[in-house]
Amino acid sequence: QVQLVESGGRLVQAGGSLRLSCAASGRTFSSYAMGWFRQAPGKEREFVAAISWDGTTTNYADSVKGRFTISRDNAKNTAYLQMNSLQSEDTAVYYCVAGRVRSSRAGEYDYWGQGTQVTVSS
Repeated sequence: QVQLVESGGRLVQAGGSLRLSCAASGRTFSSYAMGWFRQAPGKEREFVAAISWDGTTTNYADSVKGRFTISRDNAKNTAYLQMNSLQSEDTAVYYCVAGRVRSSRAGEYDYWGQGTQVTVSS
């Protein structure tokens, strides 16, 4: 069982940066792939980024590629999402996820956090 708690979401101006954190409980954190999804009001949930269990492989949605960076620190049981050059379209609730497979599909992830709100003002 893995519990995920996101933090770091807040109001930020367009062009600014933000780093989200995802603290995981449990001793098996390092065995899970981690990811981030987001959901904006009135829109479907969408994939943002994912990272392999050892941090060596990542993948990103085209909309964030080059602006966002996913990383993890297995010693701290924490995953991160560094977001740069934020745009109003990035406004959403961001969810941290954990699963056995690194994937862009939500159904591949077994565990979800409660979400953290990111609001980008233009």
